[in-house]
Amino acid sequence: MTTPQSRRQSRQPSRPYSRSGRRSTGRPWPTTALDAAQRAFDLLVCPPAPLAVDGRGFAGLPDRILPLDELKKLLINDATSRSVRDAVWRELVVRARRDGPAWVIAAVGIAMPGLRRTAGLLAKGWPGDSSDRDSELLAAFVDRLRSIDLRDTRIAGKLIDAGARAVKAARAREEGADAIRVHATWSMPPQQPWDHPDWVLTRAVAQAVIDPDEYLLIAGTRLDELALATVADKLGLAVSLAAAWRRKAELRLAEAIRAGELDWVPLVPLTTGSPDPDAGLDFGLGLGDAPAVAGDSAALVTATPASR
Repeated sequence: MTTPQSRRQSRQPSRPYSRSGRRSTGRPWPTTALDAAQRAFDLLVCPPAPLAVDGRGFAGLPDRILPLDELKKLLINDATSRSVRDAVWRELVVRARRDGPAWVIAAVGIAMPGLRRTAGLLAKGWPGDSSDRDSELLAAFVDRLRSIDLRDTRIAGKLIDAGARAVKAARAREEGADAIRVHATWSMPPQQPWDHPDWVLTRAVAQAVIDPDEYLLIAGTRLDELALATVADKLGLAVSLAAAWRRKAELRLAEAIRAGELDWVPLVPLTTGSPDPDAGLDFGLGLGDAPAVAGDSAALVTATPASR
């Protein structure tokens, strides 16, 4: 006989089982890569239908179906030979490539003890958040799953090694970036000699490498991408003469840059009596208006057509 209470109970959604076979309580999903991968693996091995491997296909393993959490324990047991481990890992890699995301998670979960140990060893000297380190480690491990040679030995170790190399490379990039980690942001001028191109031109004027009119020719046509005829008209020059001036000025500028003459020149205003770029020519050549371009100063003098 069905009672109203039993009907209400039958309509309640069931919750997934935990590894122990008990219904799990709702928990927030982990925010770090390794913790999230471990949680996903735990769900794959939950009763009543845990993901499993047939141990009968591997000499040295029990002759029965092995849930992956049990297989994991067998593979890290010292009594399991390296040849058996490699044979199982070849099967895991094949399934990860062939059978989809569940088996990718399975491979990560079985390798988790090694991944955790490697993450701990790489923690010293890591400049950022540990979750970034774990993400680098895990991403490289998964990427290597797609390409590792199955004829190799020590399959699991080489997958983990790929993750470790990625973390070390990321750490080297961070150390070479000369970054300042703060909780707020503000503007900072570029470091010399890797300056804003307009500042390079300003230092060239200060060093008398180019004159103010040549500054306007180069900045207007190279940085602001105006037509040479437009800038020449503002300066009262013929286009052919403006092109010749610009070409000669750029050759001098390139030579000064290569010689390091502009590396440590203080940023000073144009000399007294020099035309103000903003006042004389209303096409946006002010130092504060130039695009924020970071790069080699020599980019200013790359070969381009004399006119547009």
